[in-house]
Amino acid sequence: MIAAVLLRDRANSAAVRLSIALYVCAIAYAIREAPTFPRPWPWWSLPLAVVGWGSPVVFWLWARATFDDEFALRRWHAGLWAALVGLGFLAWKGGAIWPSLGMASDRAEALAELVLALLAVSQTFATWRADLVAGRRRLRIVVLIGALAYTVAWPLSDLSIRLMASGSLMGSLVDAFGLCVLAMVSAWSLLQAEGRDQGAPLVSALGDGLDETRPIIPAGEDGRSSVEPSLLRRLERLMTAERAYRQEGLTIGSLAGLMGVPEYRLRQIINEGLGCRNFSAFLNRYRIDEAKTALADSGQKDVPVLTIAMDSGFQSLGPFNRAFKADTGLTPTEFRRLALAKAPSKPLSETRNFEIGEAR
Repeated sequence: MIAAVLLRDRANSAAVRLSIALYVCAIAYAIREAPTFPRPWPWWSLPLAVVGWGSPVVFWLWARATFDDEFALRRWHAGLWAALVGLGFLAWKGGAIWPSLGMASDRAEALAELVLALLAVSQTFATWRADLVAGRRRLRIVVLIGALAYTVAWPLSDLSIRLMASGSLMGSLVDAFGLCVLAMVSAWSLLQAEGRDQGAPLVSALGDGLDETRPIIPAGEDGRSSVEPSLLRRLERLMTAERAYRQEGLTIGSLAGLMGVPEYRLRQIINEGLGCRNFSAFLNRYRIDEAKTALADSGQKDVPVLTIAMDSGFQSLGPFNRAFKADTGLTPTEFRRLALAKAPSKPLSETRNFEIGEAR
């Protein structure tokens, strides 16, 4: 039911599509691991087995897509999924041909599941600080950590309970309890009303399609803005007039200190007032705008791209190039060449009160 609701309402989001795939994996695993399911597993259960074997990769990709706004699916992700499915097949049928191969494949599969689970939780904490979406920050704790604990239990049960003659029923009870808790938490988060005009928290956290290029000031229950315009103006002054984004190692905590507001309040201002879901994307918006101005300035045509990147607030050339191309579809060099080809006769630096590359 949850998968069907997500498919109906938000199928255009990569994170939601992976969520649907994760629910399908849970369904297949629950059916195949049920105590009454035929043992040994018949050949007609192979589709269920394939879905179950690949579920750790799906879980890891779901964590990446949900908690990293810049994540994109790659072809090698499909190769990784196929490799884990291959290990599962060898563990299933390899033992009948060569027992040592089946045992080795079984252990390799369990180890791969543990590694993918750890990668998923590392993704949760790696981007937690920069996350500005309140619902998604709660989702990290409520859903991901719980799902991680259950995912880790799979390989542990494969390594221990599977070897016990009496472990079948106990393992099934653990599986049933874990799936039940996950379903209850997900359904509560999905179906809980968060407001008259707002979507469910889970769907909103997975991807609400906010346009980060336009200001968004949502109305509260009393019809008034939930973000004070004076705070938005103060933040805009810090970022444009004082160019706080140029500061090395600027964090959301230090920016909150400059504004004189609590960190949670600044998160709300940036997310709800400006429509940004990630602090790095918020900073890069100003940095890229300043870099584009410098690259289009004929008076700075001899300033190296690296200097422009560093003075815009980037710490190295690689992240700058990636962020710049994601924003413009061009490399900085290509952008400069096209901009200077149609540049005005008067250098832009003569009309500005600062110049990238100059001493601060």
